[in-house]
Amino acid sequence: MIIAVKNRVLLTLLILLLLAAFGLPFLSYAPNRLLSGKSISLISLLHGPALWLLAPMLVLAILSLLAPRRRHALLIALSASALLALTFWLSGHAAQQLALDGSRLARTSWGSGCWLILALSLLIAADAVSRITASHVWRMFGNLMVMLPTLLLLFNHQLDQLSLLKEYYNRQDVFDAALLQHLTILLATLVPTLLIGLPLGVLCFRSARWQTPIFSTLNIIQTVPSIALFGLLIAPLAGLAKALPWLAEHGVSGIGMAPAIVALVLYALLPLVRSVVAGLQSVPASVIESASGMGMTRGQVFFRVQLPLALPLFLTGVRILAVQTVGMAVVAALIGAGGFGAIVFQGLLSSALDLVLLGVIPVIVMAVIVDSLFKFMVSILEVSRR
Repeated sequence: MIIAVKNRVLLTLLILLLLAAFGLPFLSYAPNRLLSGKSISLISLLHGPALWLLAPMLVLAILSLLAPRRRHALLIALSASALLALTFWLSGHAAQQLALDGSRLARTSWGSGCWLILALSLLIAADAVSRITASHVWRMFGNLMVMLPTLLLLFNHQLDQLSLLKEYYNRQDVFDAALLQHLTILLATLVPTLLIGLPLGVLCFRSARWQTPIFSTLNIIQTVPSIALFGLLIAPLAGLAKALPWLAEHGVSGIGMAPAIVALVLYALLPLVRSVVAGLQSVPASVIESASGMGMTRGQVFFRVQLPLALPLFLTGVRILAVQTVGMAVVAALIGAGGFGAIVFQGLLSSALDLVLLGVIPVIVMAVIVDSLFKFMVSILEVSRR
């Protein structure tokens, strides 16, 4: 008897998930956060209520034999959500049990198997949600619903004994300050980038003579490594602050947030200018001719016709540079800009993996949120234009 596999994507992800779950360490238990701990397998934890973890795996295995239709995709998303929540619950419950027997310095952290289960569960859920609907708005809502049981576990303090959460509670003030600094870097980069990039994009669109030198310059800036660019800005900004003391009084110096923002703005100009040019070029010439024939001036044609039609592509460029800035701001901590990069490098210097993750995971979450918000705005614009 030959069993036909109808959903190969789901089957592939499920096989990888099972190999990770039963072939790699699920948890790691260490005497403190600096020492490597002993591995704890998932099989050793599967007793009592923990056996429910096998139920969504079995359901997903059955669903992989069915055609990937919408109703089946809904069941897949629900099963992946249940698997995600049960994995979080089991890891938090095991950490609580280990905390009762160990010292206060002991740490329980996720093993490679647990990380892969969580990641593959999210991939399975995301693939299922994408099959249910093509709307970015509903996809965002669906992915949020998938994460809802896990978020409830987190806010109900069911995961507090995990090492990552302990690092957060021990450094909550530092974490909050880093979040504020990271958001400040992002906003302080976006505003001047828009003020500079929009006119440059319009200039490149209207003048072929300026397009080549502007794009060549921005491409050269983009090829310079970020650390090198940060370093190159230290001397001129330090000299400028020394020559103009009022700049130093407003926070401009060779190190800190000022060189980081200048470098990030320079990096962000290329995707923004390209998106402005691409957006304006996407407007059909017949539409512009019709607007001109109606008696509109050149400025009215630009603001009432070209700009609204080019806005989706323009926002796509802003989305790219915003996500790029969120990631590159981590490196800016090397010159004293702060943000989550400071936590990451502090963890690297002290060889504390959970401290590194405390800085990395919020950056990933922030990038996903920023990306989703801009996709949401683009989808709203596209729906309104229909």
